[in-house]
Amino acid sequence: MAATLVQFPGTMASSAKRRAVGLGENPEESGNSSDENTEDDADSGEEDSDDSEEEINEEVIVDFEAHTISDNDFNGIKKLLQQLFLKAHVNTSEMTDIIIQQNHVGSVIRQAEVPEDSDDDSDPDEVFGFISMLNLTERKGVQCVEEVKELIMEQCEKNCPHSMTEQLEQILQDTSKPVGLLLSERFINVPPQIALPLHKQLQEEMAEAQRTNKPSGRCHYCLMISKTCKEATKSIPARGGAPKEELMFVNAEEEFFYEQATMKFNYSVQEEADSCLSGRWSFDDVPMKPFRTVMLIPADRMPAIMDKLKEYLTM
Repeated sequence: MAATLVQFPGTMASSAKRRAVGLGENPEESGNSSDENTEDDADSGEEDSDDSEEEINEEVIVDFEAHTISDNDFNGIKKLLQQLFLKAHVNTSEMTDIIIQQNHVGSVIRQAEVPEDSDDDSDPDEVFGFISMLNLTERKGVQCVEEVKELIMEQCEKNCPHSMTEQLEQILQDTSKPVGLLLSERFINVPPQIALPLHKQLQEEMAEAQRTNKPSGRCHYCLMISKTCKEATKSIPARGGAPKEELMFVNAEEEFFYEQATMKFNYSVQEEADSCLSGRWSFDDVPMKPFRTVMLIPADRMPAIMDKLKEYLTM
């Protein structure tokens, strides 16, 4: 039975916007959503447009809860993984199965229980986000794990100096220092305040898994693939190098992981992204180019990151 771990309030967009973000619909096309209230046929197109815009921009107060991952979360987790990997050759179905099987680590975010007399027609099992750790070293040979490593190494070779590529390859092959893939995905309009309790809970679960010799308990490094973007009008470094100031994180808290990373690089997903599938498609109406930022963080730096998260989210 799913156990509630933490509850927290947040501001959420209307259901039309939720789907546009979560399922990768083009926000410019979402005006035809079935959630729109259709007036009579005499209404003008301009009025329809205004109604659509009003609905998409509507904000509602939603309480979220973190639950133990269960079989019912398969579709929701897979969609969020597809949002991260886009068209990369990664078996997200297999990865979702592993995340569900090892549910002693990780959580899913759902809307808190809605009273029966509420007019909210949201799906109570809808997944708004999840967090988990997939140990790449323990799962060596598993198809989706090998595909993730191939993806990272391929992009590292394209975007980084040869010395960095060799170093990363050695780290991924060193079985004495396990590498865990830290997965923390959510709809982009879910508030960042959920990050701190989720990450703290995950760290506690991993410590318990290590104590009881369960999968994903021992990780010497945490590897993250973060959704980022840069202004479309700014120049992009041709090969490796430190990212410029315009690098923006779709999940804002992941900037603190970036600061503690000992190895990091970006790669473009412009050709793979379909509208908002890449995440946030604009910041303050500034057109953005979607990237993925790979970060390797020593596990012993996680306490410092948690301290930064606490300071940032309680300001």
